[in-house]
Amino acid sequence: MDAEQLGLGDFAPEEDKRRRRPSRGMYILPSLFTAGNIGLGYYAITQSVQGSVADPAYFDRAALAIGFAVLFDGLDGRIARTTNTTSDFGKELDSLADVITFGVAPSLLAYIWGFRMLPLSIHPDLRENVVHAGVFVCFLFLICGACRLARFNISVNPQPRNPGKPGRKYFVGMPIPAGAGVIAAVVHCFDGSPIYDPRTALVWLMLLLFTGFLMVSSWRFWSGKEIGVNDRKPFQLPVVVALVGVLIVWKSEWMLMVIALGYLVSGVLARLAYSWGRRRRRSPGPVLPPT
Repeated sequence: MDAEQLGLGDFAPEEDKRRRRPSRGMYILPSLFTAGNIGLGYYAITQSVQGSVADPAYFDRAALAIGFAVLFDGLDGRIARTTNTTSDFGKELDSLADVITFGVAPSLLAYIWGFRMLPLSIHPDLRENVVHAGVFVCFLFLICGACRLARFNISVNPQPRNPGKPGRKYFVGMPIPAGAGVIAAVVHCFDGSPIYDPRTALVWLMLLLFTGFLMVSSWRFWSGKEIGVNDRKPFQLPVVVALVGVLIVWKSEWMLMVIALGYLVSGVLARLAYSWGRRRRRSPGPVLPPT
C-alpha cells in the first residue's frame, strides 16, 4: 500500500527530505579538517619562533605545516559540498582558521626567516631599516589576506575585472591559502636556511608586497572547482594527482616552488593577456586608400 492510499501523500515528500538530510555526526567531519587546519597553523607558529640560523629545520617544518594546511583547507570545503553538510558555522570557522593558518602563521614565518635572522655583522643602520621594513610588509601581507577573506565572505557571484571563459568559475584575487603557499614554498626550497644577505631580503620584501597586492586585486585566478569525480574522463584526474604526488615526494623543494609561483604567475599572465586583447580590439584597423 503506497503513501497516497494511506492518505499520507502530502507528507511523503517531507519524509523523504528528512531521510535524505545528513545526520548530525556528518556535520562534524568538515569541521574536523578545519580544526586540523588550525592545529597546523599553530604548529607552524611554534616552529617559527624556535627557528634560528643554527637550527633552520624549525623553519622548514613550519613551511611544511603550512603546505599541509593548504591541502586540508581544500578538503574540508569539498567534503562539506560532497556530503551536503555545509553550514554557516562551518563557513565562519573556516574563515577564522584561514586567518590563523594562512595569515598569522606565514606572516610570522616570513618575518623571522626573511628579516629577523639577518646577521648582526652587516651595517647596523641598514639591518635595522630592513628589519623594520620587513615588519611593516609582513603586517601588510596579513591585512591583505584578512581583507581577501572578508571580501570573499560578503561577495555574491563575484566577477573578476578580467573575465575569462564563460561558464567557468574563477577566484577574484589570489586566495589566501595560495599566498601562504608562496611563502611556505620559498622557505622549504631553501631547506629553512634563513636569509643572510640584505639584497636577498629586499627581493623577499618585494615578493611579499606583490603577493599581498594579488590577494586584494580584482584579477582572476583559476579556482579548480570544475574538477570533480563526475567528469567525463574519470581516470585522468587520479593519474595526474598521483603523478604530481610522486614528483612532490621526490623533489618537494622544487615542485612546491614551481606549483606556488606558477599559480601566482598564472594570474599575472591572465591579466596581461586580457589587457593586451582589449587593447587590440580597441585599436582601429588599417586605413585603406580610396580606390
